[in-house]
Amino acid sequence: MADQTNTALIVRVSGQTLTLSKETIQRPSPAANQVLVKISHVAQNPTDVQSFDGNAFGDGVVLGCDFVGKVVELGKDVTRLARGDIVAGLVWGGEIKGLGAYSQYCVADERISFKVPKSISNEHACTVPLASATAWLALFSKGCLDLDHSQAKGTSVLIWGGSSSVGLYAIQLASICGFDVVTTCSPKHAELVRSHVAKHVFDYKDEKVIEKIHGIVPDLKDAFDTIGVVESSTAASRAFRTGPGNLCTVRPGKANTQNVLSGTHVTDVLVWTAFLKDHSYGDFRWLEDYELNSELFENLPSWLENGTLKPSKPKVLSGLDAVPVGFQEHRDRKISAYKIVYEL
Repeated sequence: MADQTNTALIVRVSGQTLTLSKETIQRPSPAANQVLVKISHVAQNPTDVQSFDGNAFGDGVVLGCDFVGKVVELGKDVTRLARGDIVAGLVWGGEIKGLGAYSQYCVADERISFKVPKSISNEHACTVPLASATAWLALFSKGCLDLDHSQAKGTSVLIWGGSSSVGLYAIQLASICGFDVVTTCSPKHAELVRSHVAKHVFDYKDEKVIEKIHGIVPDLKDAFDTIGVVESSTAASRAFRTGPGNLCTVRPGKANTQNVLSGTHVTDVLVWTAFLKDHSYGDFRWLEDYELNSELFENLPSWLENGTLKPSKPKVLSGLDAVPVGFQEHRDRKISAYKIVYEL
């Protein structure tokens, strides 16, 4: 390819001022197990806004984690994908300077990306990778809830925040694996979470919600808090009627869990453990979680194709210039039961 340029949205830091600047940078090259993708759609995630607002990676980085596009170049060891394939990929936007989903081109690991079934749109497909991987690891990673598939029948798991993007995937993935799902959400989203195969749905604002959960699942031992605030983690832990259980939260470092039921075993899910490479975020379960996540991505196309797994509802905005608008929509807490997607 003669033209190696790549239009991307760059984080610029000037003193205390942070801006997003559309610039031309070098196109990334795929490693042996990666493909280069020309991006058509990017999904916004809370981590994008949090990383920008907190200046997590400094000047000159490209954020964005979820993307869909066409494979235009293959690494030398790639066997699962071919040029021309439409794929959904996951990248740790910001961690490596110049590499992120808010750009024309990005690389994808072939084992944690998937070919998009023709039965679903690109905008729906790009809502899947990060949220589904987060849910999958929270439920089944040895460092999180570590649910046992062989003991699924008759076993309940609580998904606190079932109408969130991660929550909707957690409900479905737990159900696919045979677990009974109990969840909480706002009443306006009750039918949505039921349509995603939640067995029991409760209003999280109901003063008697914990009492009601106790009545339905008195032996509950596992809960996944997809919201990650003090109130949600505290409430989810109090759903354990017969004593402390296992609580996994989406907040890194087990933040906001200081008021959980005494004795509760608290873990947090970090989706970046899905990547098979050295990272600077401490000593995590890289290989185990990479293999676990690869299992998920192998199954995603068939689950999406046959309707076993429903992707999140996208709200499509046009182009990289719209990203600041989407970021503000997140800050204003206006996003509810949909995911912002940018069409490039």
